[in-house]
Amino acid sequence: MIYVERKRTKFLALPICFTTYTISDEKITITSGFLSITVDDAFMYKVQDVKLTRSLMERIFKLGTITCYTGDTTHPELKLLHIKRSSEIKDFLLVASEEARRKRRTIHNMDIDNFDIEDNE
Repeated sequence: MIYVERKRTKFLALPICFTTYTISDEKITITSGFLSITVDDAFMYKVQDVKLTRSLMERIFKLGTITCYTGDTTHPELKLLHIKRSSEIKDFLLVASEEARRKRRTIHNMDIDNFDIEDNE
């Protein structure tokens, strides 16, 4: 499944911004700009957690902002701002990221600093 959403204004949910989010099973692509276009990708297997926030204005106009916490160096926090179908896309991101990690046989490792094991003898 592929989702293509545009960044919208909070007021009246008009798609007058020049940012497009394309979400597929393998990656998230953010295309922004009008004269000078920037395309940025983040692989789905690097997405570790997903958060959905909806302000009052976003709820009125049926929008939401999705924050993806990734292991990517360029985007540790990837924000998909003011998009429609935000709840559906958040659920898709959670399932697709877990499936992508399973396919690549990668696991999320936690960095534990100053972890000491004491022998109980």
